Amino acid sequence: MDMTSLPADPLLDRKSAARYLGVTPGTLAVWACKKRYQDLKVVKIGRTVRYRLSDLEKFIEVRLWA
Repeated sequence: MDMTSLPADPLLDRKSAARYLGVTPGTLAVWACKKRYQDLKVVKIGRTVRYRLSDLEKFIEVRLWA
């Protein structure tokens, strides 16, 4: 597989994703465990949890107040 054909959508660990959203990593863990936000998708790779940057951006976008 050609690595240049992969999408440029970085995966963030829980700590980085929490920093991006302005919450604690523990809050993200609770949200994932309780499935509080269905649109906040989690990528599990083994025991690690990752978040796509594009999913975090969409999560913020739908919560903007006009």
